[in-house]
Amino acid sequence: MRLTTSTRRNSLRCLLASSVACILVAPVMAQDTAETQDVITVTAQQRAQSSQDVPISLQVLDSEFIDSVAADDMGDLEAFVPGLDVSNGSPTQPRYSIRGITTSDFGVGTDPAVGIYVDGIYAARSGASLLAFNDIERIEVLMGPQGTLFGRNSAAGAVSIITRQPSDELEGRMALRIGSHNRVRTEGMINIPITDNLAIRANILRNKADGWLTDTVTGEDYRRENGSADRITVRWNATPSTEILLRHSRDNISQDARPAIGIVDLPAYPATPALPVDSTTFLNPFSAPIRNDVAINRESRDLAETTLTIHQEIGDMTLTSLTSYREFSTMNREDEDGTNRIDTYFDTSNVEENEAFYQELRLAGTSGPVDWLIGASYYDESASQVSETHTYTDTVNTVLGNIGAGTPFTDLEYGLLVPFNLAFSMLGHPWSENMYNEGEFTARAIYGDMIWSVTDRMNLSFGLRYTEDEKSFQWLNGSRQADSLDQTLAALDSAGILGLAGASPSDFLFDFVFDLSPLAGVACDNGVNVAENVACIQRDSWSNLSPRLVLDYQLTDNVMVYGSYSEGYKAGGFNSVEVGSRFQNENVTSWEFGFKSDFIHPDLIFNMSVFSYLYEGKQSVRLVVPTGGGIPQYLVQTSDDEAIGVDLELDWDVSEALRLYGNAQWLDSTHKRRVDSNGADLSGEPTGEPYWNLAVGAEYVIDWGGNGDLTLQANHSYRGESRCNSQSILQGTCGGYAAFETGEARNRTDLRLRWTAPNENLTISAFANNLFDNQYVEGVNNLTADTLGTPFATISTPRVLGVEIGYDF
Repeated sequence: MRLTTSTRRNSLRCLLASSVACILVAPVMAQDTAETQDVITVTAQQRAQSSQDVPISLQVLDSEFIDSVAADDMGDLEAFVPGLDVSNGSPTQPRYSIRGITTSDFGVGTDPAVGIYVDGIYAARSGASLLAFNDIERIEVLMGPQGTLFGRNSAAGAVSIITRQPSDELEGRMALRIGSHNRVRTEGMINIPITDNLAIRANILRNKADGWLTDTVTGEDYRRENGSADRITVRWNATPSTEILLRHSRDNISQDARPAIGIVDLPAYPATPALPVDSTTFLNPFSAPIRNDVAINRESRDLAETTLTIHQEIGDMTLTSLTSYREFSTMNREDEDGTNRIDTYFDTSNVEENEAFYQELRLAGTSGPVDWLIGASYYDESASQVSETHTYTDTVNTVLGNIGAGTPFTDLEYGLLVPFNLAFSMLGHPWSENMYNEGEFTARAIYGDMIWSVTDRMNLSFGLRYTEDEKSFQWLNGSRQADSLDQTLAALDSAGILGLAGASPSDFLFDFVFDLSPLAGVACDNGVNVAENVACIQRDSWSNLSPRLVLDYQLTDNVMVYGSYSEGYKAGGFNSVEVGSRFQNENVTSWEFGFKSDFIHPDLIFNMSVFSYLYEGKQSVRLVVPTGGGIPQYLVQTSDDEAIGVDLELDWDVSEALRLYGNAQWLDSTHKRRVDSNGADLSGEPTGEPYWNLAVGAEYVIDWGGNGDLTLQANHSYRGESRCNSQSILQGTCGGYAAFETGEARNRTDLRLRWTAPNENLTISAFANNLFDNQYVEGVNNLTADTLGTPFATISTPRVLGVEIGYDF
C-alpha cells in the first residue's frame, strides 16, 4: 500500500474525527453504572488497575488468546499486536520493535530498546528474552517510552509477561497439541495447597517438531525444533501481612539454526559466482535449491532463573522486594553462503555465557488523594561472547582473488605442488577467526511515581527515575586458527619448497574477517593500542533522568481522556565486533494524547491515542563494504528518528454469543538526521516501517446445552508494505527483484474451533495457523555477497494445522 502525503493527512484526519465523534456520543451511550463489565486488571503502572483506567496505550493478551493462536512464544503473537514486531528466526538472538524502534545489534555490548520483563524481572539479553509460554496468565504490551516505571532500555516500550501464581485450590491441567510437521507439544501443571498458608504450583512443557525445509542434495530437513520449559513456584503467606513467592524456572532449546537459501545460480566447479552480484538474476527462494553444508547446524540455549518476591504490608503501605539470579548460555552456528561448495564455504557461530543479579525494593501507599510509590534497584551482569567464523583455505583463496589480493593458495597448489607431484596440498584446510568479548555491567536506579486525584474526575501523574550505568568491555582477537595448514607450511618451509616460491609461513598468518590493521593506533582505556592478540578494554559510565507527566480526565462515567509526556533511554555501550567502539545513551521523548471508553449498552470498548516521538542517537549495526572494496565489516551508524502515529483498539460484545475485536496502528516514521557510511544522506527518508498494521478477530459461541459449548474463533493480521529507503534496499530488507519481493505487505489468517465440555474440564480444539499458506521472503542477507557472490534469503513459515486436547481438574 502506497499513500501520498494528502492521503496520509486525510487518514489521520479521519482517525481524529472518529475520536471526537466517540467523545461526543459518550453521554448518550452511557447507561446505568450499576451494571459492570469484566475488568481486565493490569500492572502497567506498577499497581493493580483496570486496563481502562491506565493512561497508557497498551494491549493485553490473556491466556485464552495465547491458546487460540497456538502460540509458543512472543514471535507467534507479534502479528496480532500492531506496533510490535518480533524477529524470532533465531530464538537466541530475537529482535523486538515497538512503534518502529528496534535495536539491530546482536552483541552483548549493547542493550535492546524494548524492555522484556517476566514477573517484574528484567530479561536483559536477547538470549533470555524469547521464552516458551508455559502457564502464562497474561502479557501486557506497553507502547511508548517506559523509562520512569520500568527503567533503562524501555525506550520504545515494554513487554511484561506475568505467570500464574499458586492458588488455594487443588487443580491441574494436561494438554497435548499435535500439528503439521510432526509437531508434538505436551504440557502439564499441578497446583497443590500444602496448608492454609502454603501452596506449590509446578509446570512442565515439552515441544518438538520436524523441519519444513529440505536440503536438495542430502535430503536432510531443516527448521527442526526441540524445546522444554519447567517452572515451580512456592507461595507462602508467612504472616497475615507477609507473602513470599519463590520461583525457579528453566528454559531450554536445541534445534536447527537458520538455514540459508542461496539465490544465485552456481557455475560448475571450479568457477565461482560472478562479481558484482547481478540482483536481476536472483532465484526465487521458494523454488531455489537448498544446499547447506554447515559443519554444526545447531542453535541452543540453556537458561535457569530463581526469583524471590516478598510483599510486606506495613500499615497502609506495601513493601515489595524483587530478587533474581539468572544464568544462561547460548550457541548459534549457521550457514552464511547457501552453497555446498568448499571454495565458497562460510559459517558463523555466536556463543554466549551470561549471569545476572537483580534487586529492587519498592514502597507503595496512599496519602490522602495521592497514590504513590518509590523504589530503588540494583543490577549486575557478567557476559561473554565469542563471535566465530569458520571456513576453508579454498574460500580464503576465493575471497582474496575476488578483492584483488591474489590467489596464493591455488598459485602454490597448481604452480608448484601439483606439477612436481609433491604430497602436500594448500587446499582443504579448515580456517577460523574468533573475536572474544567480555563485559561487566552495573546499573543503579532510584525512582518515584505518584497519581494525584486532583478532583473526582481528574488525575495528575508524575514520575521520575534516575539511573547510573557503569560498563567495562573487552575485545580480544586472537590469531587465525588453521592447524593443518600451519603443519603443511612448516613442512614445506623445512624442505625449502616455500623458498622456491619466494614465500614463508608468516605470509599466511593474516586475518581476513577480523582484520584490525585499519584500527592501528586506536587507544584503549587499559593503556594499549588495538592489535591482534592484545586485549582492548574500554570503560565508561552514563546517567539519565527520565520524567513522566500525565493528565487524565474522566469526561463521563464511560470516557477518559488523557495527555502525557514521557522520556526514556537506552544505555550507552559497545559494538562487539567493532574493536574500541563506544556509543552514548539513546534518548527518546514522546507526546501522547488519547481517550479510553467503555460502555455497557452496547458492551463496547473503544480506545485511541495519537502519539509522536523523537529518538536521538539511535545506533544501528550495518554491514559496510570498505571504501575501495574488501571484506564487509559490521559498523555502528547513528541517526535521529522521528514519528507520528495513531493506536486504535476495539472490543465489542455484540451479543452473548458474538464478540468482535481489533487493534490497529498507523505510523509515519522517518529519519530526521542520518548520513550513512557511504555518504548517503537519508534525512527525511522513511525508516522502513509500514504505514499500517492491524489485527482483527471474531469469536462466536454456540451453546449446545447439555452437550457443552462450541466456539469458533477467527483472527486476521495485516502488516503493510515496508517503506523503502536507499539503504534498506542495499541491506536486502526492502525492495523488489525480478523473482521476488522483500518488505511486501503481509496477511495471516488463523482459525480455531473449540468444543468445551459442560463441566468445562475438557476441551478439544482444531486450529489452522496461516490458513491460506501465505509465505514471504523475510530478507536478503548480503554478508557474503560482495566477497563470494553468494547472497541468500530466508522465508517465513508455512501453514500449520493441528489439534489440541486439554483436561483440567
